[in-house]
Amino acid sequence: MKGKVSVIVGSKSDLEIAKKAEDTLKELKIDFETKILSCHRNYKDLETYLATSGTDVYIAIAGLAAHLPGYIAARTKKPVIGVPVNKAIGGFDALLSIVQMPKGVPVACVGIDNAENAAHLAHRILELNK
Repeated sequence: MKGKVSVIVGSKSDLEIAKKAEDTLKELKIDFETKILSCHRNYKDLETYLATSGTDVYIAIAGLAAHLPGYIAARTKKPVIGVPVNKAIGGFDALLSIVQMPKGVPVACVGIDNAENAAHLAHRILELNK
């Protein structure tokens, strides 16, 4: 399948959730890479990556305030899928942070800790280009 997916986590602690997306992307035979890039701790590296990655779809995995998916969506016209992570209050803080984006900054959102569905959604988006 043509197309590339970038799985981005803000910290190593989210790699367990990212593995779910990676496993599903492998099953679907989708080219992907995973990066640890924080929009708080190393935003310049994230900005460079967004400008040079050649990615078709981003999966951004974040907990707590879950700023990462919106940060990416504000800087690209490519699809961004947010995966809220259960770090506190059942993950509802992250869920609301991802779904309550301002107009013009769309982020698709899947269920809390449900990175598998993010991979399936990325697959469907890539299929549109066939």
